[in-house]
Parts: sequence; C-alpha cells; structure tokens
Amino acid sequence: MKEPTAHMAPVVHRFFLVDVVVLFAAAAAAAIPASAEAAASSSQTDALLAWKASLDDAASLSDWTRAAPVCTWRGVACDAAGSVASLRLRSLRLRGGIHALDFAALPALTELDLNDNYLVGAIPARISRLRSLASLDLGSNWFDGSIPPQFGDLSGLVDLRLYNNNLVGAIPHQLSRLPKIAHVDLGANYLTGLDFRKFSPMPTMTFLSLFLNSLNGSFPEFVIRSGNLTFLDLSHNNFSGSIPDMLPEKLPNLMYLNLSFNAFSGQIPASIGRLTKLLDLRIDSNNLTGGVPVFLGSMSQLKVLDLGFNPLGGTIPPVLGQLQMLQQLSIMNAELVSTLPPELGNLKNLTVMELSMNQLSGGLPPEFAGMQAMRVFSISTNNLTGEIPPALFTSWPELISFQVQNNLFTGKIPPELGKAGKLIVLFMFGNRLSGSIPAALGSLTSLEDLDLSDNDLTGGPIPGNMGNNFKMQGVDHSSGNSSNSRSGSDFCQLLSLKILYLSNNKLTGKLPDCWWNLQNLQFIDLSNNAFSGEIPTVQTNYNCSLESVHLADNGFTGVFPSSLEMCKALITLDIGNNRFFGGIPPWIGKGLLSLKFLSLKSNNFTGEIPSELSNLSQLQLLDISNNGLTGLIPKSFGNLTSMKNPNTLSAQETLEWSSYINWLLYSDGIDTIWKGQEQFFEKTIELLTGINLSGNSLSQCIPDELTTLQGLLFLNLSRNHLSCGIPKNIGNTKNLEFLDLSLN
Repeated sequence: MKEPTAHMAPVVHRFFLVDVVVLFAAAAAAAIPASAEAAASSSQTDALLAWKASLDDAASLSDWTRAAPVCTWRGVACDAAGSVASLRLRSLRLRGGIHALDFAALPALTELDLNDNYLVGAIPARISRLRSLASLDLGSNWFDGSIPPQFGDLSGLVDLRLYNNNLVGAIPHQLSRLPKIAHVDLGANYLTGLDFRKFSPMPTMTFLSLFLNSLNGSFPEFVIRSGNLTFLDLSHNNFSGSIPDMLPEKLPNLMYLNLSFNAFSGQIPASIGRLTKLLDLRIDSNNLTGGVPVFLGSMSQLKVLDLGFNPLGGTIPPVLGQLQMLQQLSIMNAELVSTLPPELGNLKNLTVMELSMNQLSGGLPPEFAGMQAMRVFSISTNNLTGEIPPALFTSWPELISFQVQNNLFTGKIPPELGKAGKLIVLFMFGNRLSGSIPAALGSLTSLEDLDLSDNDLTGGPIPGNMGNNFKMQGVDHSSGNSSNSRSGSDFCQLLSLKILYLSNNKLTGKLPDCWWNLQNLQFIDLSNNAFSGEIPTVQTNYNCSLESVHLADNGFTGVFPSSLEMCKALITLDIGNNRFFGGIPPWIGKGLLSLKFLSLKSNNFTGEIPSELSNLSQLQLLDISNNGLTGLIPKSFGNLTSMKNPNTLSAQETLEWSSYINWLLYSDGIDTIWKGQEQFFEKTIELLTGINLSGNSLSQCIPDELTTLQGLLFLNLSRNHLSCGIPKNIGNTKNLEFLDLSLN
C-alpha cells in the first residue's frame, strides 16, 4: 500500500466525524446544568455566609459552614432542584440587620421567617426582588423606618407579618394591590398618616391587624370593601366616628372584631346582631353610648363580649344569660346602674366576668353558682350588699381570681372559700366583713395575693387548714388566745403567698413562729390592727423575698426584729406606732442597702442613732421621731446620696411600680409627720424626701452637713435638746418646704 503523497487529497470518514460531534454535544449539554446548579448553590452559600458574618450575634447558626451543604443548615429548606426555598430562623436570638443579605441570590425563596429576633435597621426595599416569595414574617424585632412601597411588587405574597417593630410613616397603598394576599399583620408599630382613599379593596384578604398604631380617621373604607375578612383588629388607634351599620352586608364572614381603645362614638349598631359568624366582639374603651343592647342576647355563637370603658349607662340585660357559648364577659367601668341579673348564672361556659367600677347594687345572686367554668371573677368597686354566697366556692373548681373589693358586703368570709383550691388572687378589702378569718384559708396553697384589709375582721392573726386533711371545724379566733398558735401555724402552708394585706381590721394575737416559712412573700401589710407580742425569730436558712413590710399601728413588742436582717431586697419598712424597744441596730445600714423608706417612729427605741444609716444610699424618707434616742445627729447623714438631689422616679422604676400598682388597684405608702399633721404618702406617684428626728432627746449642734442635702422637702428636728446656732447654710436647701426646729 502506498503512502499518500503531499499532493493527494486526504480521505475523510464523515460518518466518524458526525458521531464525535454528537457525543461531544451531548456531554456538553449534560455538563451545563450541573455547572449552573453548582454555581447557583455556591451563590446561595456565599450570600447566606456573608449575611451571617455581618450579624453581631449568630451563635445559633454555628452549622452554617462550607463543610456542609447549604440545604442541611439550620433553618434552611431547599426545593427539588437544590435551591433555597425557605429560611425559618424564628427565635434564634439573631442580632444585627438584614441589609447585607443578597436577596437576588435567592430567587427560589418562598418563605422568609425571621420572627422574634433582635434585628434592627430599616427593612430593605430589595426584598421585593424575591419574586417567588409567598410568606414574609419580620415580626417581633427592632426594625425601624417605613414599610417599603416596593412590597407591592411581591405578586405571589400571601402572608405579610411586620408586627411588633418600630416602623413609622404611612402604610403604603401599594400593599392593597397584592393579588394573592390573605394575611396582613402590621400591629404594634408607630404607623401614622394613613390616607385610605388610595387603597383598593383586598378581596383575597382574610386577616387584617393594624392594632396599636397611631392611625386616625373614620372606619377605613377599603376594609369594608374587603369582603372575605374573618379577622379584623383596629384596636389601640385613634379611629373615630360611628361604627358602620353595613358590616353584616359587607363583611359577612367576620369571626373576630376588635375596635377597642379608639374614639368611636354613638350607639352600638343593631346590625352587629346580624354578624352570625361573629365569635369575638371587643369594642371596649371608646365613647359608645345608649346602653348594653338587648340584641346581643340573640348572638348565641358569641364567646367573647367586651363592652367596658364606654359611657353606656343603663342596666345589664337579663337576656345576656342566653349566650350559652360565652366564655368572657366584660362590661367594666361602663356607668351601669343595675342589679346583677340572676339569669347570668346560666352561662355555664363563662370563665371570666368583669363588671367592676360601675354602680351595681343589690346582692350577689346565689344563682351565679351555675357558672361552673368560672376562673376570674371581678365585681369590685360597686355598691353591692349582703353576704357572699358560700355556694360560689363549692361550684367554681377552676377559680383562680376572686375580686369583690370596695363594695358593701357584710357577714362573714365563707369557710367554703377553702374549697377553691386553685385560687391565686383573693381581694375582699374595703367591705364590711366581720368575724374571724376562717381557718379554711389555710387550704389555699396556690394563693399568691391576699388582701382582706379595711374590713371589721376580728380574732387571731392568720388561720389555717388544720393540717393537710381539710375539715370544717368550729375554731374560734375571736379571743386572740392560744388557739391562734395552732391555726396560725397552719396558715404557714400558704407557701406561694407573695402579697398579704390585712391592714385596718381588728385582728389580735401574735404572729406564729412559722411566719418566716412564707419565703415567697414580697409585700406584707398588717398595719392598724391590734397584733401583739414579739416578731418571731428566723431560721438560719431563711431566704427572704420581702420588699415592703408595714407593721405600723399595732402592739408589737421586743427589740428591733432581727429576722429582717436577712431581707436584702427590702425597700419599705414601716414599724412605727408599736412598742419596740432597745437600740436601732447598725446592721440596717450594712445589710438593707435597698431601703428607700424607713419609719421607726413612735416606739421606745433608745441609744444613739447609728451612723451606719448613712450607708443607705437610696434612702429617701427617714422617720425615727417620738422615741428615746440620745446623743448627736450623725454628721455622716450628709452622705445620704438620694437626699442630695431632687428625687424623681426613673423611667424603669415608674414602669415597674406603676404596673404593679395598676394591677393591685392601690398603692403602697407610708405615714409621716408633714407640716404638723400625720399624712399618708403614696411613694409610687411622687417621691417624698425628708428626715424626721423630732420628739427625741438628741443634743448639741445641728450638723452643717445636713445643709448639703439639696433634695430635702422636709426636715423636722423639733422637740429635742439641740443647741448651738441654726446652720448658716440652711438657706442652700432650696427645695425645702417644711423646716421645724422648735422646742430645742
């Protein structure tokens, strides 16, 4: 065979060339998606890791590393193609912002849930690039700025939750054009200035909450035209005008309607009775008038009805007793002038009844025992009379709160009260109850807050349950004799007790030795009774939680209660007007460093004023008047830090005390001599700063150091043996309103 020469044309096997091209093309076609998928995965990984790196705290995302596929990371879910479809990062304590997140790298993302973290900054408009997004939840963070109007471009969005942030400005009307939106929650922000005229109807929306913003104007027109709504919350805004009469025709599917805390006026429209699917109606705290409508009695499906804090007037319609499904009924502070209809006893599913702060009269119907599901019962601050029906406590096994304070109830506290074994709050103060405190109270081992003050109760201090096996026994506590020791010991079974107020009664006897077993007790007021004897000593392992102790105006004796040395959290201590004697212990100034109010007045304390009291840097009121104290006024009193400047409550203290007082319904206070008269001051509203050392036998000079206490409002050093001159710098105490140096 001859070798081909240079001039000879090459022989080409075309069939072979075609096969090679086909095979190469097929391989290339297979390789392109694989490389694209890898690139997409790499892009997603880079974007998420870059965002993680930008966070101030991402400890909960420790598995977000290149060592593991992105689809296996915490909170990440992918679709079948390996694209990130869901980020569920709720409640992971993430801190930082979301501006560093490259949303364009997540084109397949359908769900973004960052709820309940610590994310800050403005919400980036770039989120609108997530064209596949169906659910966006940024609720319960610290986002600020406005809501991006570009959110209106998220055409697939079904669920939008931005509640509980710091968002401001107007709600963008572009949101009303979202074609698939069903759930919108913008509550608990600072949104304002809404012009509803630019909004379109939202026919796909079933849930809308604009709760707790600063929105105003009349009832929004676009809401009325969003006919598939089942849940509507416009509460805690500034909406005004009348409640629309057309709600049943326009929003026939409503199941939840909350218009409370606005400025709606006029009568409750009768058309509401035609909302046949409505389960929950809350229109409290408006300016509604015209009485409680009778038509409400025909809304048999209702479970919650709240009409309180409106000037409704009128009576409670007996037809409300027909609402067999009703679980919560509140008509508090509604200017009702009525008796309590016995028909309400038919509400067998009722768990909460709140009728306080009206002008209700007559008795408490025994038929109310039919409310067998009752848990929270409050009819306080009315004019109700008669005795409290014992059957209530044997018929309400789920009762946790019973509040009948500030009425005109008479008779004895029913011993059957001991059957309410789940009771946590018991307020009966401010009535005309008499007799002894029943031993059965000792059975209430879940009780945390007990207030029986301002009644005519007599007998021993605090009774109990006669052991673990509850039996009604005829225990007489009226004599204040030795029987109190046993019953008082049983009372010490109330280990959950946090608040105990028994002031302004006629209670007698000694405190039981086991008193300090109540280690959860925070507030105690036994003042203005006839208690006697020494304060029991404490066990070595005592863990004191007391913050406020009022034992004033009794007959307690003995030296200063050593048990209080363990109470490091004590803020208020008032043991004035008793018969305590001996010296004032220096350990007060060493261990009770949280004290703000200390009253030891009108006892028999002797000796010198311990200079250690000067260590009480938070002390604002010191009253040790009318004792037998001798020696000098300590110069170190000039170091009382809280008296150096005018005192006001800090923002945090105001919040803490106000929330407690609002809940308790009255404030903790203290008596002292002010401008020649004994006055009661509510320390939680306005802090009174002063020193009262009058009525002792203090001698020598008034220390110049007292003139440095610029925050003093009063200074009473009268009726002592002070000499020398009046300090020349006394005029520097410019806030001083009352100064008494007489009878020295």
